[in-house]
Amino acid sequence: MGWGFCNGKKCGCAGRKEYCGVKEWKLLKALEPVSMGAGVMPSYGEGERTEIMYMRAKFERIVGSRDSEAFYMMNPDSNGAPELSVYLLRV
Repeated sequence: MGWGFCNGKKCGCAGRKEYCGVKEWKLLKALEPVSMGAGVMPSYGEGERTEIMYMRAKFERIVGSRDSEAFYMMNPDSNGAPELSVYLLRV
């Protein structure tokens, strides 16, 4: 595990997979045409049916202080107003 980077800035943790299986490739191919959105995709595992939740969008990260930051999900079709705001505060 290491740090994840987005637009050259450190943001979150990330893990690296050495192998991408058939199920992962199918999922990535299914999400390829999605530019922005959230939903649930059916996934058929070994003998059971599961669901995979996804969210794909452009986020802007604003750091208020070392104890607060916000992520704004931006819609490219709107006038710059965020579609979703997530605030993280350390207490």
